[in-house]
Amino acid sequence: MIVFAITSLLSCNKNILDRPPLTSYTDDPTLFWRTEDDIRMYVNGFYSNYFNGYNSSWAVDYTPVRGYTFQDDITTTNVQSNFESTVPSSRGDYRDYQGVSITPIEWLAQYAGPTWDFAWVKKSNLLLSRLDSVAKPRISEEAYKHWQAVGRFFRGFEYSRLVSVFGDVPYFGRVFTEKELDSLYKDRDSRGYVMDKVYDDFQYVLANMKLNDGNQFLNRYIAAGIISRLMLFEGTYEHYHSIDQARAKKYLELAIQAAEFVMNSKKWSFESDFKALFASENLAGNKEVLMYRAYDAAQQVTHAIGSYSNGIENQTGAHLAFIKSFILKDGNVWQNSNVPNADSFNIANLVLTRDPRFEATFVDRPLGPSTTLLYSFKHASREAVTYVGKTPPIIWSNVNNTNDAPVIRLGEVVLNWIEAKAVLAQYMGGTPVTQTDLDNSINAIRNRPLDGAAIAKGLQKTASLLLSSLPSDPVRDADVPALIWEIRRERRMELFYENSRLLDLKRWKKLHYMNYSTNPDYFLGPWINFNSKNVYGVSNPTPDEMRTKSDSASFLTKDNIGKISVKKSNGTVVTWNGTNASQMEGFYVVFNAKNRNDFDEKNYLAPVGKQQINEYSNRGYKLTQTKGWQ
Repeated sequence: MIVFAITSLLSCNKNILDRPPLTSYTDDPTLFWRTEDDIRMYVNGFYSNYFNGYNSSWAVDYTPVRGYTFQDDITTTNVQSNFESTVPSSRGDYRDYQGVSITPIEWLAQYAGPTWDFAWVKKSNLLLSRLDSVAKPRISEEAYKHWQAVGRFFRGFEYSRLVSVFGDVPYFGRVFTEKELDSLYKDRDSRGYVMDKVYDDFQYVLANMKLNDGNQFLNRYIAAGIISRLMLFEGTYEHYHSIDQARAKKYLELAIQAAEFVMNSKKWSFESDFKALFASENLAGNKEVLMYRAYDAAQQVTHAIGSYSNGIENQTGAHLAFIKSFILKDGNVWQNSNVPNADSFNIANLVLTRDPRFEATFVDRPLGPSTTLLYSFKHASREAVTYVGKTPPIIWSNVNNTNDAPVIRLGEVVLNWIEAKAVLAQYMGGTPVTQTDLDNSINAIRNRPLDGAAIAKGLQKTASLLLSSLPSDPVRDADVPALIWEIRRERRMELFYENSRLLDLKRWKKLHYMNYSTNPDYFLGPWINFNSKNVYGVSNPTPDEMRTKSDSASFLTKDNIGKISVKKSNGTVVTWNGTNASQMEGFYVVFNAKNRNDFDEKNYLAPVGKQQINEYSNRGYKLTQTKGWQ
C-alpha cells in the first residue's frame, strides 16, 4: 500500500498515499537508518511527489483535467494560454528538507515538469549515501540492493523530468557539503551525460529492485512501467531533435526492455472497462492498474479532479480537430469510414460511431460548463453527471472526491512499447513491427470489455488495427509514417486529459501544433442545433448560460444576442441576432476564442531565472542560460 508510515501500525478502509509518519525523521545513525522500517519511512516521503494521481485537496500539479491543460487538444474562450516569452526573474526554490518533509515544488505547467530545483535529487542521494555508510551492515544484501534501486529510481525519475524541462542540467551524483563550492556551483552538464547516468540507474533498478515489496509499495514492475514512459520520451526526443541517434537507440531499447518486463509477466491484463480506470472508488484488484493513488474521506485525503468532471464545474473542452482525430468503430478515419453517418459531428452520433473511449470520456450531450460544449467526465462516474442542474452529492462536489487515481497502467505501458518498437524499426534498423505486436498492444486495448451503460447504448468494440490495411488519413503529416501516425492517434485517444500530450508534442518536435492559426477546427466544438429540443430536452437550449449554470436554461435569449455563433459546413458563420433561431445549427464557435502569441524553437526548453544565474556569478561561478534564451 502507498503510505508515509509503517502500514502495519495503521488501520483504515483504503490504502492511502498521504498518511503522516509515525515518528519524525532524524539523520542520526544512532536513532535512524537502523532497520528497513526506518528506510521505508524515509522513502515514503517521495510518494506524493512522484505518484501524484489526482494530487490532493485543490492542488493541480501533475493532475489530469486541471493540471495538464497546456496542450493542443482543448480550446478555451478568449486568448489561448501563451508560451513563456521572457526569462523569469527567478526560477527555483532552494528549500532544504528535514527527512520526509520536503514540500513539493510548484511545477511549470508550460513544460509539464519541475522548476529549477535539486532538493529531490539531494534527498535521493542522501538515501543512497546512508545506505552505504550506515544501513548496509544492518540489513540483508537483498534489502540493501532493493533500497539502492529505490533511491536510484527516484533520482533517475527526477533527472528525467528536469531534463525534459531544461535540457542540460548539473548532475549531482552524491551529497556535497557546503564547503564543496566547485561541485555545488558546477555549470550544466550535457543532456546526454545526465541521461546516461539515468540510464545506468534504471538498469540497476531493473536488475535489483524487489519484485514485490508489499501491496502498493514501489516494486520492479511499477518502476519498469514508469521507466518505459521516461525512456520513450528521451529516446524519441533525442531522435526527432537530431541530438544523438546512438543514445536515442539505447534509450528506446531500454523502454522496450522495461515495458516487456511488465507485459511478459502476465500479471496485468485488459479486463477492466475504460470508465472504471478513472472513476472507481477502489482500484484494488483492477487488473490493468500497476499502481494507484487511493483516497479516503475518513483519512481526510481527498481531491477535486472528479468535481471538475461532474458536468457542473467549468472545464476547458476538446475542440473539433481533436474530435475528428478519433477513430470510428470500423477502425477507419471519418473521411474513409463505412460506418453510417461517419461525417456527422453531433455529440449523440459521435458517441455511437466512434471508438467506445469517446463515450466513456465525454458526456453524451452538450454541456455549457465546457468551453466547447463537449464535456469530459472521464474522471468522474456516470452517476456524477446525473446531477447536472441539481445539487450533486458531496462525493462529487468541492474537494470531496474519493475516486482512486491510476498512477501507471498497462494501457500506457503497451503504447510506450509499440511506439518505441516502431521508431526503432523505422529509423534505426530495429526488428519490424508485426501484426502480433499490434495485437499485443493497440488491439489488446481496443478489446477491453465495455461496461453495461455502453452496451445498453449499442456501442461496439473498435475493429483491430491491421498492418495490411492501415487507415489512409488525408491529414497525416507527410514526415510521419502511417503506422507511427496510427500509434500516435491511439495514444491521443487513450491518454486524453492525462499526462502525456504536451510531452508528446515536445518529443515528436511537433510543438507547432499549438499554433491554432493552422487549423480553423481548433476554434470550433461539435455540431449543435440550438433550435432543437434534442440538445437538452427543452426548447431553445442555452450554451451561454450553461457555461456557468445548468443545462435547463434557455439559450436563444435577448442577452445572448451577438454572443452565440455557429459555423455552417460551407464555412459561413451565423451569429444569434434575436430572430434567426432556425439558422442556429452548425459547429459551435468557441466564444471569442483567439490564437496564442507567437512562439519558436526556444520554447521546447525552459530558461533558468536571472536570480539563479546571478547567484552563481556572485560566488565566482557561471551558470549557462538555456539555448535561445537571453
